[in-house]
Amino acid sequence: MTVRVGVIGVGMIGKDHIRRLTTVLAGAAVTAVTDVNLDEAKRVADGIAGAQAYSTGQDLINAGDVDAVLVCSWGPTHEEYVLASIEAGKPVFCEKPLATSQEACRRIIDAEVAFGRRLVQVGYMRRYDAAYRALKAVVDSGDIGAPLMMHATHRNPSVPGHYTREMAITDTAVHDIDLTRWMFGEEIVAATVLKPRRNSNGGELEDPLLLIFETSSGALVDVETNVNIRYGYDIRGEVVGENGTVALRDSGPITVRLNNSQSSRVPEDWRERFIAAYDVEFQEWIDGVRDGGTYGPSSWDGYAAAAVSDAAVEALHSGQRITVDLGEKPALYS
Repeated sequence: MTVRVGVIGVGMIGKDHIRRLTTVLAGAAVTAVTDVNLDEAKRVADGIAGAQAYSTGQDLINAGDVDAVLVCSWGPTHEEYVLASIEAGKPVFCEKPLATSQEACRRIIDAEVAFGRRLVQVGYMRRYDAAYRALKAVVDSGDIGAPLMMHATHRNPSVPGHYTREMAITDTAVHDIDLTRWMFGEEIVAATVLKPRRNSNGGELEDPLLLIFETSSGALVDVETNVNIRYGYDIRGEVVGENGTVALRDSGPITVRLNNSQSSRVPEDWRERFIAAYDVEFQEWIDGVRDGGTYGPSSWDGYAAAAVSDAAVEALHSGQRITVDLGEKPALYS
């Protein structure tokens, strides 16, 4: 079976996923596209054999030649399209965020629970990165003992002018929030944010930040967001256990030794660092849709990430430790 995918939003990430689905992966065909810029959607559709441009996301979701929906549009539209996909009974992959508020995420959860089975996957692609999967395998094996701490780093060479200090949490550290929950298999119960000396490369932006998360078992996770550090896109992580540690290696494929020094490449941006993870993520989603099986990060994961992000933003503004109360987790996501 070929899964016929309709793509809502044909900006940079939407186009990249269309490339992935049509030229890299097996078992999928892009049959429908739409965008707020309908002329651009038509241009994209013209370049895909058998694809059609639809005027609205709702029309695309209800189209007979669409088996599954991929939402890559502007964040505030996500709730509308995810809810419409659930109502249509169609699996939907939603790039983060699932929605722009905890209340909106809860409405999605309620709709999915009422439908009776999972249809939604949220795009937290780091769970599909080979290095992070190897890290988690060691933690799950128990070889290093119970995890006590995790150190995480997210560094960018620069960010655009519209980037705010809150986005360091809601756009950047949110990946580490999801990873913490996935890595340890437990919820984050509190957040604190510290503000080091400001990096002059960022102008007036309050950068870097140091986030401290507490998990339900008492493990501590520190996340450094440092988004104007110039030298490259550098993602780091280490889990400290009772008996040992496990850490990500530098991501460069080779080490060069020259002129009494050695070096390896630092990725330029997120696309270079995580391109393989995106491929694995979407292949597994396609296979899940085809087989009617389970999917990756769920609506509950999207909601939890939003709740912890909101708590961290409150901690940033207040300087206080903020607790997180997620409420009862529906059995559907157990």
